[in-house]
Amino acid sequence: MSVGYRTVEVDGLRVFYREAGSVDAPTLLLLHGFPSSSRMWEPLLSRLGDAFHLVAPDYPGFGHSDAPADFGYTFDRLAEVVGRFTEVLGLNRYTLVVQDYGGPVGFRLAVAHPERVRAIVVQNAVAHEDGLGPLWETRKAFWADRAAHEAALRENFFSPAATRLRHVGHSPNVEAYDPDLWTDEQAFLDRPGQRDIQTDLFYDYRTNVASYPAWQEWLRAHRPALQVLWGRYDPSFQQAETEAYRRDVPDAEVHVLEAGHFPLDERPDEIAGLMRRFLTSD
Repeated sequence: MSVGYRTVEVDGLRVFYREAGSVDAPTLLLLHGFPSSSRMWEPLLSRLGDAFHLVAPDYPGFGHSDAPADFGYTFDRLAEVVGRFTEVLGLNRYTLVVQDYGGPVGFRLAVAHPERVRAIVVQNAVAHEDGLGPLWETRKAFWADRAAHEAALRENFFSPAATRLRHVGHSPNVEAYDPDLWTDEQAFLDRPGQRDIQTDLFYDYRTNVASYPAWQEWLRAHRPALQVLWGRYDPSFQQAETEAYRRDVPDAEVHVLEAGHFPLDERPDEIAGLMRRFLTSD
């Protein structure tokens, strides 16, 4: 299945995206995590493009999209641009496929336009405090007092060890991971201006936690078709999050996988198969 690598202008910003499949097929809007880009979805583009129209944008400040220093990096702004991106491309109905930062962006889109959401597939993205483990205590301290904790956050957040850990986590199958995954992401983080952009955006992550009750209410009210695919070795998010989703959507389909924070790193065939069955079942 061929993949197109394209750029479109959205309100003065050049937004890069990857696209596969026929525009007449059901659309999957693939929203990536940190510090990745639309590149993380390549395993699905090549496996599901025969049956679906897959569209994966890079957010402003990520991947190959524009990264203006004066953009004002918040999750509201990212969601605004992605929402406009879908309108520019004429994507009026789609399944949200979200991982990590894709969750906050995707839930903002869902709340703003529930009529556009056909289904949701969650891969290690959090909408409940159940998913925030001990690792998040130092991050909450940063949100409470940025000036006092920013230097420590930067030292850890952008280190090569932290970038590797996001992928490998606590997996016993380290040999299954391609080291280019985190090496390329580290190169992205080391680009001029990136640490300021990503620090500002992560400071805004506190608004996501504050929004969790509203997103949970949306899930309970709309009861979307929901599939949760969870890598059990994730060092960032707790597995308890899977049952939190099922509290809100009792008939959610949940699969805990032998994988880490980026489940596609290890289980692309399994995930593609599970998604295909879920999205084509009556």
